[in-house]
Amino acid sequence: MLTSDSMTLLWLTYVGLSLVVLLTGYLGLAFLPRLLRLPITWAVAGILWIPTRFRLPLIEEGEFYTGLAPAVVVASVAFLERNTEVLLSAGLLVAAGAGLGVALGLLQWWAFRTPEEPDGPERRSSRDDKGPASAARGRREPVIG
Repeated sequence: MLTSDSMTLLWLTYVGLSLVVLLTGYLGLAFLPRLLRLPITWAVAGILWIPTRFRLPLIEEGEFYTGLAPAVVVASVAFLERNTEVLLSAGLLVAAGAGLGVALGLLQWWAFRTPEEPDGPERRSSRDDKGPASAARGRREPVIG
């Protein structure tokens, strides 16, 4: 059952909260162009969603608990405990997740970019020759109803 397995419930809560963080972060970066907004959001997603294994010593001598957790959490705990070997491996995974996220964001921007309208000198001169009447024909006014 979903509620009886605390690890499953913990992971579902983490995924839900990370989606809220990503959505609010994306909307909070609305002042940036899409070229910057998507890679930043995907970099944060990569940092949040890269998992890694961890090992915790138990009370009994020689006993360990091994599990799976987000690499950023493992790196944070290793930093607080000053455990450099765990911090190095988890930190590299966090950096790899951020790099993969930036790559996915750039790929998404490239795939969904809008084609830019050419505005070279030949287009400008043809527009100027026709006068304001052609500019008025190209513009559409909003219509109610």
